[in-house]
Amino acid sequence: MKVNRMKIKKVKRTSRGFTLVELLLVLVILALIGGLVLPGIIGKAEGAKVKAAGSQINRLSMAVESFYLDTGTTPDNLSELVGESSDVDGWNGPYVKKSSLKDPWGREYIYTYPGEHGDFDIYSLGADGQPGGEGKNADINSWE
Repeated sequence: MKVNRMKIKKVKRTSRGFTLVELLLVLVILALIGGLVLPGIIGKAEGAKVKAAGSQINRLSMAVESFYLDTGTTPDNLSELVGESSDVDGWNGPYVKKSSLKDPWGREYIYTYPGEHGDFDIYSLGADGQPGGEGKNADINSWE
């Protein structure tokens, strides 16, 4: 039995990669997308920090009021909400976690007792850490 052998044509295979022009085009497209999308995302992140600071200040204010209801005194500083003070009777805490004493920018909330705007004042100086400012740099407080 004779087997016919078929002629196998060798097809020249060329492995083709990306050209420099194609790579540059992709990089330009990615840069355009990044330039349009990233500023919006970053702006929303800062807005979220401002809202989080306002929410934390509200929680701290409620914790100070709970402390007052339990002890009959207002705390001298916010750290008394976390750990029991030896000279306070009726302490029933902790009222907040220690991590709640810092604003979203990593700075301690400012607490004054007696306050200028109420029994006590709690506030953050915003993203820039300076009094005043607008937008993300505006002060966030417990009295407005």
